Amino acid sequence: MRMIVSVDPSSAVPPYEQVRSGLARQINSGALAVGTKLPTVRGLAEELGIAPNTIARAYRELEEAGLIETRGRAGSFVAAAGDESLARAREAAETYAAVTRALGLSGEEALKIARAALHITR
Repeated sequence: MRMIVSVDPSSAVPPYEQVRSGLARQINSGALAVGTKLPTVRGLAEELGIAPNTIARAYRELEEAGLIETRGRAGSFVAAAGDESLARAREAAETYAAVTRALGLSGEEALKIARAALHITR
């Protein structure tokens, strides 16, 4: 199996978050199709040179978000519910926009807050 995510050890973003967000991006874009079998926790940890607990945390958060499902010994797979995550994110963004407008924040102020929450440093 080809490497599906990478981790930048010099990044300020924790490794589990790099793995989680990398997989989430690929699931939401369709690059990882529904039903795709993911590498085992140990296998991906070994491939990336990081601790298995780091991968386990990323997988756990992806499962809580409905993007992947674990089927016992069969492994972890991209879940059909992942298709709904973009719609949920758009809804959350619309709510955030409405709240920041109601608070009188400018669009630029709202974007700065969102970038900080997403750990985007540009």
